Amino acid sequence: MLTADPAQDVLRSMRRPLDLIFAPKSVAVIGATDRPGSVGRTILANLLSNPFGGTVFPVNPKRPAVLGVKAYPTIAAVGERVELAIVVTPAATVPGVIRACAEAGVPGAIVISAGFRETGEAGAELERQVLAEARKGGMRIVGPNCLGVMNPHLGFNGTFAGAMANPGNLAFLSQSGALCTSILDWSFREHVGFSAFVSMGSMLDVGWGDWIYYLGDDPRTESIVIYMESIGDARSFLSAAREVAYTKPIIVIKAGRTAAAAQAATSHTGALTGSDEVLDAAFRRTGVLRVASISELFNMAEVLAKQPRPRGRRLTILTNAGGPGVLATDALVGAGGELAALSPETVAELDKLLPDHWSHGNPIDILGDAEPERYTQALAAAARDPGSDGLLVILTPQAMSQPTETARQLVECARELHHKPILASWMGGAEVAAGEALLNRAGVPTYTYPDTAARIFNYMGLYSYNLRDIYETPSATEADTGIERAAAEGILTAARQAGRTLLTEFEAKALLAAYGIPTVETRVAADEEAAVAAAGAIGYPVVVKLHSETITHKTDVQGVHLNLGDAEAVRAAYRAVAGAVEVQERAGKLQPSPQKPHFLGVSVQPMVRLDGYELILGSSIDAQFGPVLLFGTGGQLVEVFKDRALGLPPLNTTLARRMMEQTRIYGALLGVRGRGPVDLAALERLLVRFSQLVTEQPRIREIDINPLLARPGDSDAPTLIALDARVVLHPETIPDGDLPRPAIRPYPLQYRTPWTLRDGTEVLIEPIRPEDEPLAVHFHESLSTESVYQRYFQILKLSRRVAHERLARLCFIDYDREMALVAKIHDPKSGRAQIVAVGRLSKIPGTTRAEFSMMVSDRLHGQGLGTEMLKRLIAVARDENLGAIRAEILTTNLVMQRICTRLGFELVERPGDPVQLAVLELT
Repeated sequence: MLTADPAQDVLRSMRRPLDLIFAPKSVAVIGATDRPGSVGRTILANLLSNPFGGTVFPVNPKRPAVLGVKAYPTIAAVGERVELAIVVTPAATVPGVIRACAEAGVPGAIVISAGFRETGEAGAELERQVLAEARKGGMRIVGPNCLGVMNPHLGFNGTFAGAMANPGNLAFLSQSGALCTSILDWSFREHVGFSAFVSMGSMLDVGWGDWIYYLGDDPRTESIVIYMESIGDARSFLSAAREVAYTKPIIVIKAGRTAAAAQAATSHTGALTGSDEVLDAAFRRTGVLRVASISELFNMAEVLAKQPRPRGRRLTILTNAGGPGVLATDALVGAGGELAALSPETVAELDKLLPDHWSHGNPIDILGDAEPERYTQALAAAARDPGSDGLLVILTPQAMSQPTETARQLVECARELHHKPILASWMGGAEVAAGEALLNRAGVPTYTYPDTAARIFNYMGLYSYNLRDIYETPSATEADTGIERAAAEGILTAARQAGRTLLTEFEAKALLAAYGIPTVETRVAADEEAAVAAAGAIGYPVVVKLHSETITHKTDVQGVHLNLGDAEAVRAAYRAVAGAVEVQERAGKLQPSPQKPHFLGVSVQPMVRLDGYELILGSSIDAQFGPVLLFGTGGQLVEVFKDRALGLPPLNTTLARRMMEQTRIYGALLGVRGRGPVDLAALERLLVRFSQLVTEQPRIREIDINPLLARPGDSDAPTLIALDARVVLHPETIPDGDLPRPAIRPYPLQYRTPWTLRDGTEVLIEPIRPEDEPLAVHFHESLSTESVYQRYFQILKLSRRVAHERLARLCFIDYDREMALVAKIHDPKSGRAQIVAVGRLSKIPGTTRAEFSMMVSDRLHGQGLGTEMLKRLIAVARDENLGAIRAEILTTNLVMQRICTRLGFELVERPGDPVQLAVLELT
């Protein structure tokens, strides 16, 4: 319940969770000391010499004062509210210190002390104790083993660094304290300022996700740059990064790129995936940009802050010397970018502006005697070309060059071309320094070498591509049509009850079929005659394969026989497979097991002509991200070609297409050398179904479809068909609650339920999907001006409400962070579904609270739908273990007030405020 002063409760609840660490009103330094050169002295001196508007309390049981400031023997002795404790005592004492802080009501701590998990198991146990004490008191912990936290704009320096960072708009997060001090020194030389400067340490509690959410709401932060050594809570990081990256660039350099996660794998997918590739896939999925060097980290932060994002990766290069243009081209194309193709209109215009001997192509070589006017005229012409996504202007100092005046005129030209990014490479030293300074001050980033500029542009294009993936509206799919979940679960349950972790090929194909994935007809035969009968029913030629519950790779035991044309060939193949298994057993390569014989007969299937493309589709478990999907070139040489792309489930059709586009085989799937294209839309839907299978059946550890045969769309035979499949399950000894979970929460089917309006109309209430964006547009078109005002507290124009950039973010949500329920009815006129109500729960990061909002189509007012939607949101909140939900409601919105009061909400009025707060405590 609210306290006696609910207005103050409201104000406190509106404060951001990490304010107590980043902008504390009072700080205690536990372990403060006068000893020269000590961490405790340095931190206290930094806090005292950089006034941040708060009170500082040294805590030291052996001294009455430290650095002239009254000291206290314990945190409890301070006697005033302390928001943040900075702990610099030895590691062994830290659990007790945190316990004392929790008992004193301190809500946050920065643990500077080292000697925890980095020292071994004893240190890890200390960390567990610290976390347990913090959890008891509801404390948040930064560290341990960290440099501390700076808020340069506030003047708060809670670190033992030698100086205070300059204020700016760049947030820097690092797991390496040593790198923090190096970056700080670099920033002074380069005049770089920071909005936040945070040493993460071991991330015992406060991790990447907490800081990314926090800085995403910070008005002073324009970009977030990260030095990462480990991902920590992968789901929290991905959830926060995806939310923030669209509006604020997140640029990461990850140490350990070449470290291999070598694990024995029973599937091709397990053999092909590596942890660093998975990390790349995770970054792509969330719009995070990964760079390879410290210089690129800050170069990208600068350019994304100064220049618009390009639509693609097509660059136009303008230069007064051929060599630098060639170098830039090599760097661009080598990193996956492309030269923009000049249109005939652009070439004709340049012909009028440039000397006869210009290059007549891209790079546009305007020759060494180019004066400033030639540069700007050529730049303006090139920028108008619709086939270009960005421009790089190169100047080399020659006898006729005017680097400073060219820069001045380029700045004027660039102001009129704000729709495309412009980069510059002013090559040379002191001779071009004044021009460089002009460009940099005007927001045109400059680079000493053109190949560096080309690589930076390529990163910009990649960043735009990744963001477009996130919010591109996918094609609508019949997500649940044809899925037989009960049949799938029955197959897996039978294997578990038999004590098996390996499905037979027949079971694996039946599992795929339960999810609507087409498979080749397969029959199991326990003896020769049954095999002949099966072959006759299927029709010759056929394939005979080993049927076994224990042998993973049938080819390892000569367990596959192809193109069998008659009954005798089938009998011979049956005997050959049985004999091959027996030979392996006698040789000791297979452990004899009377309870589980290796040979259970054969499977028979038709001999399929490989008149298409052999693909592989699979999934295996990554230690950090859980299930990971793989798509690429399949067949027997899959591990040789290694043409694959990785992705995180769940997929939609857009994400499925992006996975395909990352492979070399994709070019062939589009059609090549007279062969028609594969039905890519059908392939997208198959990948979506496969990702559903992986996320809905967590007992699957590894799964392969290899080969998945993809034929051209005009083929008479099935265009997509799984010819072979392998499924490995997690051991029965792993409880359901301990199974790896997807890093991105899958669609929450449990919240999908029917309901009936008062007039008898059937309604389906379910979580929103990305595919619902077109339905959301029609929903907003149905709303009255009054309904819009009651929801948004202003008259928000329809064009703003239905803008793709807005609706995409509202429909393509992270179900861990937000839960939006939509009520749908079937429209008999159009034969399509219509959204008639939306209810949304948005969790407040770092808390157990959430805010709710709701809208109901005007034509369904009075049908009880608003009450039912809010009931569903309350049920979701309880199921998601939230402690409270709240909403702001206009005092004139009497209908919403009545619904809330009826369902147990407490209404809190704020004097003079036309908005009141509705609060429901759930715990």
